[in-house]
Amino acid sequence: MNQIATDATTGSAQATLFADWRDYFALLKPRVMTLVIFTAACAMAVAPGKLHPMLAFTGILCIAVAAGAAGALNQWYEADIDALMKRTAQRPLPAGKLAAGEALAFGVILGTGSVAMIGLALNWVAAFWLAVSILFYVVVYTVWLKRRTPQNIVIGGAAGAFPVICGWAAVTGDTPLFAWMLFGIIFLWTPPHFWALALFMEADYAKAGVPMLPVTHGLPETRRQILLYSCLLVPLTIAPTLLGMADWAYGGTAITLGAMFMWMAIKVSRSTATAPSQMVAEKQLFKFSLLYLACLFGALVADRLLLP
Repeated sequence: MNQIATDATTGSAQATLFADWRDYFALLKPRVMTLVIFTAACAMAVAPGKLHPMLAFTGILCIAVAAGAAGALNQWYEADIDALMKRTAQRPLPAGKLAAGEALAFGVILGTGSVAMIGLALNWVAAFWLAVSILFYVVVYTVWLKRRTPQNIVIGGAAGAFPVICGWAAVTGDTPLFAWMLFGIIFLWTPPHFWALALFMEADYAKAGVPMLPVTHGLPETRRQILLYSCLLVPLTIAPTLLGMADWAYGGTAITLGAMFMWMAIKVSRSTATAPSQMVAEKQLFKFSLLYLACLFGALVADRLLLP
């Protein structure tokens, strides 16, 4: 295990003295969890069929807890590089507020508990995909990809997309094409979203030795890849309407939001800024991408509720 985690384990008793509920809550990565919960809840709303409100709440809660478990296990493994990055240095483990063993146990208990609960309360198809989402984020993305390849975000984007599969399966017990299209939207959205962040955080990633695309291939290539993935993303968001899976209430929203997203991606591709303080277009795209995904999935739910 890395030195930071080893030191945290050695001083576990001391670390616990400084921990409170807010430190455990921070392990869950609540800001990341919010979007995961929202997209999964939208998938549950769009999926055909109905759940009792208590079962629906249980499903959303399990997906939220599973996302938090993945975040805790991610921070347990990445305590060493978190300590080197300004953006993450104050997280509970690098800040010495929690010991590595506590974070590991917390993540494992939450992860196994959420999978077991959704399986018992709803169905085991949803439980299977929930387990896959946790393992993919922790094992495939965090352990295997992140420190080895600039494609970490591309492949690892599946981790953030699996919750919509879980949400759909929680209602229907299966995973049809429409569910996988929602998966694909999040999968293709992830690279432009995170690479926009990586552009103005490039120095932090370089310092920590994380091979993000701006570090390994430079800023111009990262901007080109952002535009490329945006060109793949926008048509996929319109596809549900073209295939008759959604009405034009959603389709019109997808076209409008897609045009805005493409305009911002083109601005990023034309940017020559090298200092983070000058990267106005990059920061604009990063912030808008969060609103974009939320509005897109919200429009899908609104569209389904408006259908006869």
